[in-house]
Amino acid sequence: MALVRTEASGLNQLDLWVGRGVPGFEVTYPAIPGSDAVGTVLALGEGVSDQWSGARVLLNAAVPLHEPPRPGTRSTRPSIQMIGEHGPGTMAEFFTAPVSNLLQVPDQIDPVQAAAFGLAHLTAWRMLVTRAKLTSGSTVLVTGIGGGVAQALMNIAKHFGCEVIVTSRSQRKLERALELGADASVLDEGGDFSREVRKLTGKRGVDVCADSIGQAVHTSCLKSLARGGTFVTCGCTSGPRAETDLARIFWNELTVVGSTMGDMEEFAQVCSHLRSGTLSAVIDSVHPPKEAQSAFSRLESGDHFGKIVVDWRS
Repeated sequence: MALVRTEASGLNQLDLWVGRGVPGFEVTYPAIPGSDAVGTVLALGEGVSDQWSGARVLLNAAVPLHEPPRPGTRSTRPSIQMIGEHGPGTMAEFFTAPVSNLLQVPDQIDPVQAAAFGLAHLTAWRMLVTRAKLTSGSTVLVTGIGGGVAQALMNIAKHFGCEVIVTSRSQRKLERALELGADASVLDEGGDFSREVRKLTGKRGVDVCADSIGQAVHTSCLKSLARGGTFVTCGCTSGPRAETDLARIFWNELTVVGSTMGDMEEFAQVCSHLRSGTLSAVIDSVHPPKEAQSAFSRLESGDHFGKIVVDWRS
């Protein structure tokens, strides 16, 4: 384990869930949320190499549980526990983490940018690259543009040379996304937006739909897919109990894929783009610790565009 002095912490929807209570998981209060952070290693646990002493690090909050595989299971991926959910997180002056979940970052990387980058871009990278097997030139639909993961999905898809269509219930957010590189936008007015998506794609539909909204848009997402398309989901902020269309899935040979977090290999892959400057997070606002309540309120309001960060140096 390592003790890290926090430079900056990024907020995520998970922090709101921890505050409200996570369904099926008992949170002990008072709880310290936070699953995104960058900082400097101050102390090391027994048996940890001295090379980590004083290192500047970025956190991957998904800690693998090394359990023996159950007979007959197909997945080789271990279960995870989240720093900031299953234990104390990064919304504090100091946090602890296994060194195996830390990645060294150069001093020239802005801590606010790094704290905003980590979890959202890792989640998006796993969704598109690992799970949906994104290929250059694909057409990608990203729902609910404005949040950190949706922004990261757009960033990564554009990096792969894909055409990106975004949705939002806010015209302001759509206009901002177009300024940042989205190719087209669809205003989600609570109905079926798939006709508009198909119009934008010459009736063909999109190759990949990346969604974290869930229940409210699930049918529109499936109907937006081209034959052989992939729907990939990492969340369900509007609810988990979506009504699906099995006939559309089998007739159009659609693939429905779940995705969550990412491992250290994927973390290193996506963070290499942070180092090189080819990918970066969009920052909505930066708050000192004494204004953390305002930061959480902004996240809860849904008015933000990009990541909200607490700067512990201020």
